[in-house]
Amino acid sequence: MSDSSTLPPVRLYPEAELARDALSTPLLSRAARLARWAGPDTRVDAGGQLVDDQLPAAAEELGLTGEDATAYASEAWSVAVDAGLVEITDEEQGTVAAGEDLALLTGGSPQDVLGVWLAALETVLADASAPDLGGLVDAMAGADGELDLSSLDWDPEAEAEFLDGVLGNLYLITVGEGGPGDTPVPLPALAASVLVPDDMDEPTDDVLEQVSDAMVRLDDQFRLLEPIGLVAYQPVDEALLADTGDDPAATVEDTDVSRYGMVRLTPLGRYGMRARLQEAGFTAPAVGDLAGKDADALLDGTAAFPSAAAHAETEHWLAGREPLAAARDLLAAARGSDAGAPLRRLRCQQALSLVGAEAEPALREVLDDAELGGLARVWLTEHGAADVPAPPEAMVFWLTVDTVAAQLAAEGNSEELRALVEGLAQQHSGFFDTAWRVDHPATADVLEAMGRLHPDKKVAKEARKAAFKARSQHGSQ
Repeated sequence: MSDSSTLPPVRLYPEAELARDALSTPLLSRAARLARWAGPDTRVDAGGQLVDDQLPAAAEELGLTGEDATAYASEAWSVAVDAGLVEITDEEQGTVAAGEDLALLTGGSPQDVLGVWLAALETVLADASAPDLGGLVDAMAGADGELDLSSLDWDPEAEAEFLDGVLGNLYLITVGEGGPGDTPVPLPALAASVLVPDDMDEPTDDVLEQVSDAMVRLDDQFRLLEPIGLVAYQPVDEALLADTGDDPAATVEDTDVSRYGMVRLTPLGRYGMRARLQEAGFTAPAVGDLAGKDADALLDGTAAFPSAAAHAETEHWLAGREPLAAARDLLAAARGSDAGAPLRRLRCQQALSLVGAEAEPALREVLDDAELGGLARVWLTEHGAADVPAPPEAMVFWLTVDTVAAQLAAEGNSEELRALVEGLAQQHSGFFDTAWRVDHPATADVLEAMGRLHPDKKVAKEARKAAFKARSQHGSQ
């Protein structure tokens, strides 16, 4: 999971739709059914679990058959208790009654339903991070019944942290620029995203072995997480595990990557992961969050968004506004000489590209504005407006510096910016002789970046000299 506390925005389904999805997940629907089934004669043990002789009846109530029927019934009961659908009324007697939250599933708001589902999800995630029951039994220490975790080679916090990291990366992959959206992610790629260091070109044998071990663990964990609706999962091919001796990464070059397991977050899973990430202190925006806020909030809020997400958020924002008023608000919000201003103006320019010809009067009003006049001329020209005045040379150079500063802030030293820098130096003879004089707060930084990015050593040197002059000029003012 990235160290960045601000994540790309996620597209969420309406809460009413997500609540319906939550109610129809196999595990929550079973838990609700058992909560309604439980009555005065239902008995639980000291841990709140159904006593063994009641599990067959619970499984029958759920229509479950086969050797795992009682295990599935026990799992559904645990979720019912932990999610507040069942309440232990007398611990000594082991009696139960319907919990307060059971009524929320039928009479509550979509948000209420989703709150119950999130509680159920936490129970399943805790179970997914636990070792298998067979290992637990072997680890029991003699007659006192105390659990010796050291003999299990299991660190509960580390295991939960690993699963959180995997799910966090799955969220990032899903919502990131160019992410798969609803396309499944191969299990080897997901495991590698957590275990292979970013600076490692070729994974070592040791790292590949860790990836293989992780794939086997994740295969079990995703099988547990699918019934609560967090993920849609295609398991690792059992034949593949048999062929490779439980080392699925050993033949990861196999052409049919789906044999190694494929996983994706469901729409409900995206909602759940966003809620968990917010709980953990991350800023996890959703597309549409800024629709009701002012233009300042839109330009500041989308500044760090990938371009596709910024586009989607801006469309939401514009949808409820009159075009001319929206254009005026955007232009007013784009002004400024602070470090974030160039990127605000870039987002403003992108937003105005989505507004029709009705915005023309707003653009004409700022033609003489030092910060917005160049941007306005570009928009008017692109929209085929008549009588667009030619920009003064100073405005052209100011807009150039502003544009490169915005691209630097948005993407860093990207290939797109490298191409822009090469084009600028090529199109304008003597560009650097004039550029260092531009009265823009970012002039020196932009020229330094051009010196870094331009492949021609002679041009790069000119850019660095110009950057030095710009800093000297700034320092003398």
